[in-house]
Amino acid sequence: MRRTPRRELVRVARRRQRDVLCDVMLSARQCETWLTLEELAKLTHYPPASISAQLRHLRKPEYGGYAVEKRPREVGKVLRGEDFGTVWEYQLRRVVRRKLAGAREQSGAKQLSQRSVAC
Repeated sequence: MRRTPRRELVRVARRRQRDVLCDVMLSARQCETWLTLEELAKLTHYPPASISAQLRHLRKPEYGGYAVEKRPREVGKVLRGEDFGTVWEYQLRRVVRRKLAGAREQSGAKQLSQRSVAC
């Protein structure tokens, strides 16, 4: 029998859940759309609890440092079966973070921590 050379498997990099969620949320932002966890679950086929955890990760600097905005859904809008309690909707926004010069120095850090902020 003649031997045929084996084909090498080509590994395809799977996209992480966080990357998929980030793309969906940034696309929704371009359309000025706010999405609930249930709507995100239907779009991405991931469970709502997992989506909520990934939204928390997207706030961290090592995962992009995005600003995740959250607001209660208006009562007049269609809730699609989520008609009890407060329904939250989310939007992702890119944030430009600036480093303060000298903030890592101890004297600068003390000065920053002693300043009071009026709201």
